Amino acid sequence: MSNVEVENDAQHHAQHHAQSGTGERRLQAHFDRTISHNQRIEPRDWMPEGYRKTLIRQIAQHAHSEIIGMQPEGEWITRAPSLRRKAILFAKVQDEAGHGLYLYSAAETLGADRADLTERLIEGRQKYSSIFNYPTLNFADVGVIGWFVDGAAICNQVPLCRSSYGPYARAMVRICKEESFHQRQGYELLMTMMRGTEAQRQMVQDAVDRWWWPSLMMFGPPDSESSHTVQSMAWRIKLHTNDELRQRFVDMTVPQAEKLGVVLPDPQLRWNNERGHHDFSTPDWSELKRVIDGDGPCNAQRMARRRAAHEEGAWVREAAGAYAAKQAAHEAGKKRQEGPAG
Repeated sequence: MSNVEVENDAQHHAQHHAQSGTGERRLQAHFDRTISHNQRIEPRDWMPEGYRKTLIRQIAQHAHSEIIGMQPEGEWITRAPSLRRKAILFAKVQDEAGHGLYLYSAAETLGADRADLTERLIEGRQKYSSIFNYPTLNFADVGVIGWFVDGAAICNQVPLCRSSYGPYARAMVRICKEESFHQRQGYELLMTMMRGTEAQRQMVQDAVDRWWWPSLMMFGPPDSESSHTVQSMAWRIKLHTNDELRQRFVDMTVPQAEKLGVVLPDPQLRWNNERGHHDFSTPDWSELKRVIDGDGPCNAQRMARRRAAHEEGAWVREAAGAYAAKQAAHEAGKKRQEGPAG
């Protein structure tokens, strides 16, 4: 190759890279405008790789949490005190399974593979909400999970209905409607127990004492230690900080506790007129880190059950795959027999 040819080739590559860079800058500018105008990003739209990966991480963690979250209350289905309570619990656990499926489907629109996400969870490479690593010791725990855990979920997830990613936001609309019903159902159960015997009232207070702090930690670490919040808010994947959501939950829950007749286990909890919010004690962040790292009361049990369910369901997935392949082959054969149209 002559020097002239080498020079022309270099110029061609430089021009190609420049055009490519210009095209990407235009796509980035269009993406930024879409975000700034509070419009939705859809699966076929161009998006930065960081945006896609952040969404997959958040949606996958949310989906895993819905599936793992079936376990604590599911343990009480066979021990529910009445047929009515059993039916309610059945319906709620089934709802959580549906939420997981909605969210895995949303992750798939970003190019994620559902089987891969499950493998990552089982291998410990992806997380789920720390709240589900605590045990349900009595039936009042079922009510407190509905009141606290689903209440915290509502605080966190209702803003996600306005998230910048279309499939995620649309999934959250239905999920939040059902979570709102779950929260009311949990509170109704506790109201019923508080009108019962002294032993039942003690059960409710005991459950409140055990679930309050883990529920506050559901919102994640304090803003000063959150590594994802700033960028996620810039992309409108997340609309409020962890501390803002935690404060909203506390302010919402205090009057509900007074109506219920229970005491929230925080001696520092009081209304602050200057701030217009309740002051409350700092959660034990070392406990949150310990539970996230796998050392919670039920981490090993939750993952063992999830792993066993996945392995025991392998034949169902294989059968479904074989049936889908057979149907696809059948449809392809029909089209070949029909020949070209016209």
